[in-house]
Amino acid sequence: MSDRDATEAELRALIDGGDLDGATDRALRAWGPEIYGWLSGVLADPTEAADGFAVFAEQLWQSLRRYDGRCSTRTWCYMLARHAASRVREARRRGAAVPLSQAPDIAAAVRTITAVHQQSAVKDELRALRASLPEEDQMLLVLRVDRELGWREVAQILGEEDAPAADLERRAAALRKRFERVKAELRKKMSAR
Repeated sequence: MSDRDATEAELRALIDGGDLDGATDRALRAWGPEIYGWLSGVLADPTEAADGFAVFAEQLWQSLRRYDGRCSTRTWCYMLARHAASRVREARRRGAAVPLSQAPDIAAAVRTITAVHQQSAVKDELRALRASLPEEDQMLLVLRVDRELGWREVAQILGEEDAPAADLERRAAALRKRFERVKAELRKKMSAR
């Protein structure tokens, strides 16, 4: 059993047992650093990434009551993070500040640990290349390449929560084609540098 599978089994046991605070804490410890890294790449601004992570952590805690197990908890976390990023972007467009939520203390620790990891010249260059892409292409690239998620998971994260299975398969196929176009575009931009 892989570490991911063991984490999934542990999280499902906590959720099924009704220990939602424990499940939130475990999910943040397991998936928090990669979620924060993803938010940092998608939102680019460190303050917005921190706000997005706080919103995500709060949504995670609130949403575990309705988590039905149709996808992995990791995929669920990415769906919540995508929604949190959208809320932060919308607040930026309106000129409103997104207040930090009453997220668990672990959220602050994860942001601190990950923030140091994110600071490097290579990451800055990759972030600049990704920033030149449309937002959904940025998300697609990070989810598939950096996070190594399967196409169904990516389709779940970028799609609607209650999409029928048939729609999910069509969405996954469309995302695979889109991914190929994004890769070609990035190769072109890299060769121009």
